[in-house]
Amino acid sequence: MNALTTLFPNKKIKKKTLVLSVLFAQMLLFSISPLNAWSKEDHDHEHEASEQHAPHHEDGDHDEHEDHVDHDDDGHDHGAHGEEDEHGHGEENTSRIEDSMAKQVGIVTSMASSQELHQTITVYGAIVSAPEQLSHVRARFEGMVKSVKVTLGDRVKTGDVLAEIESNESLKTYAIRSPIAGRIVQRHANTGEVTKDQVLFSVANFDTVWAELRVYPAQQSSVTEGQAVHVLASNHSVESTVDHIVPSMESPYLVARVKLANSKHALSPGLMIEARVETGRFSVPLAVVKDAVQTLGGRQGVFVKAGDEYRFTPLVLGKSDDHFYEVIDGLEANSQYVSENSYLIKADIEKSEAEHDH
Repeated sequence: MNALTTLFPNKKIKKKTLVLSVLFAQMLLFSISPLNAWSKEDHDHEHEASEQHAPHHEDGDHDEHEDHVDHDDDGHDHGAHGEEDEHGHGEENTSRIEDSMAKQVGIVTSMASSQELHQTITVYGAIVSAPEQLSHVRARFEGMVKSVKVTLGDRVKTGDVLAEIESNESLKTYAIRSPIAGRIVQRHANTGEVTKDQVLFSVANFDTVWAELRVYPAQQSSVTEGQAVHVLASNHSVESTVDHIVPSMESPYLVARVKLANSKHALSPGLMIEARVETGRFSVPLAVVKDAVQTLGGRQGVFVKAGDEYRFTPLVLGKSDDHFYEVIDGLEANSQYVSENSYLIKADIEKSEAEHDH
């Protein structure tokens, strides 16, 4: 196909002999044109003479001439149809790509088979810190801050000294230590200040966070504790389960609470998130990857591989989930189809058709 030389410049395409034949025919036509003109002139003189002596032959000559013209027209039509079969229907929605070239550009195939689809609903919410992983530190006795050992944002371990306080009663200095490992997220202590019962430091551990998801009335019958959840936030995804479903005190929705591992601290409190709650699973006898499906001529389908040929095959699609389409008709089990980068083949076919039409 002509488009392959553009999309796949390294691929060798066999040239058609039709172009050479046409050029040869044109050269032959031009070379005999003067002879035809001379012959026609002599024929016209002879014809005028014959009309004077044999007028009764006029009808026969005319019929013979019409038959000759009709024969030429029929021959021309047959040639046009032959060319259309060669370049149109014969290669329609088909691309030929050698395996080495397909591998080079990232075209990957898979076998069509049965799949288990996951039915989900989408909910939204936010990340909050784990209550058990947030500690507010106060002085045990009133006194004066003698020194501060940490600043905002510092990481601390359990037992690390945060500050030293001189007691007003004993006039002795004692240390304030971190009750948990985590990060200093608040600091309200400075050297020389007097302490009473105020919070001096807040320490939070973000290795574990919670997602609080809003479940509106229309969704509440579908969401239960224990269901699988796929949380998406800031190009980061986490798999977990619904731990609790609690009512919201001020809003008409329920709150689904989901505990999330966050060792890389990619999820921070306040971050808005999207989550997909799995509400059911069902098996289908035949399915294809969603990314494989393309649209050509207003129909959805996949590219089926046979040797080095990739042919567009329209499909009747059914149910779907985030990754697969159910195939109702149009494809047989174990068919080898393009599952990754199928858009490259679509682009190649469309480019080739555009060049052919031009």
